[in-house]
Amino acid sequence: MNEKAWLILENGTVFEGKSFGAKGEVTGEIVFTTGMTGYLETLTDQSFFGQIVLQTFPLIGNYGVIPDDFESAGVGAKAYIVKYPCAAPSNFRSQGSLGDFLKDKGIVGLHGIDTRALTKIIRENGVMNGKITSSKPTDADREEAKKYSLVNPIASVSQRTVTKTGAGKRRIALMDFGVKQGILNALVCRDCEVTVFPSDTTAQEILKINPNGIMLSNGPGDPADPENKKIIETIKELNKSGVPIFGICMGHLLLALANGFKTRKLKFGHRGENQPVKDTRTGNVYITCQNHGYEVVADNNDICKSSFINVNDKSCEGLDYGVSFTVQFHPEACGGPLDTGFLFDTFIERMDLHAAR
Repeated sequence: MNEKAWLILENGTVFEGKSFGAKGEVTGEIVFTTGMTGYLETLTDQSFFGQIVLQTFPLIGNYGVIPDDFESAGVGAKAYIVKYPCAAPSNFRSQGSLGDFLKDKGIVGLHGIDTRALTKIIRENGVMNGKITSSKPTDADREEAKKYSLVNPIASVSQRTVTKTGAGKRRIALMDFGVKQGILNALVCRDCEVTVFPSDTTAQEILKINPNGIMLSNGPGDPADPENKKIIETIKELNKSGVPIFGICMGHLLLALANGFKTRKLKFGHRGENQPVKDTRTGNVYITCQNHGYEVVADNNDICKSSFINVNDKSCEGLDYGVSFTVQFHPEACGGPLDTGFLFDTFIERMDLHAAR
């Protein structure tokens, strides 16, 4: 953990620190997350695919590595930046240190830089690409960072085969764009049998199981990426079926595009476990866990109104289509607040109401 390493941003700014985890060079989009806890859920969230994750909270790793808390089998982030990584965790559930975990997974880590200064640069200038290197950065490294872009991220993280989990009385068809384990757990514990489909599955194949409800999961990348065109067409067909749909994060964005909305990139996104959202119907405010860099442009759209808005920047955090609904935040929030877990119950209620018709 004492070997020098550097981070160069696409704007030329250089930070000198030290490496931990795996050694190597890596290029990606740098994003910051504000969670004080939940670093294991963050690292294993496939929505971070292709990104270098920066933790704003200074001490990370103090409760070690706990596989039962993972959101997926692999690490989504390309690299990890913290101020102080804890080398000697203390927790009865811990099975090792953060540094050893990153090394085992082949994930490059950087520590000891001024994470506050880096966060301020991103807040003021917006998310930007960067490169972590074990030698002093050059102009060539900067150019490499500037040229970096994600290529077909949803297909990269979606499972390749159909799987089934749970044995409940309600059948859920879940489109996997990088699904978090917490979403599956939230459905299974509500008496649901969940069939998980790869992202390129057709609407006809999904509807063959005669689902009571359809779940659109979280996932990485730009929802309006041309590579997602077929997925959006599939969602349009699923929408016509009348089966209740519940979308979370990327699922929220993709269903919005299927319904004629537009999306746009946020300056630096919402990532962390302390994002306040307001229910526009009741006025209630909830603290939520979020991880996204895009929003639905809903301010002047007459298709339907936002059901939730972000208290900080007034961006759209939810849409209600009547039978179907979506949210931009994570109501399952295993590493964060559980304020909005009731939305899974709302999904169950709408499925049961639809089945009773």
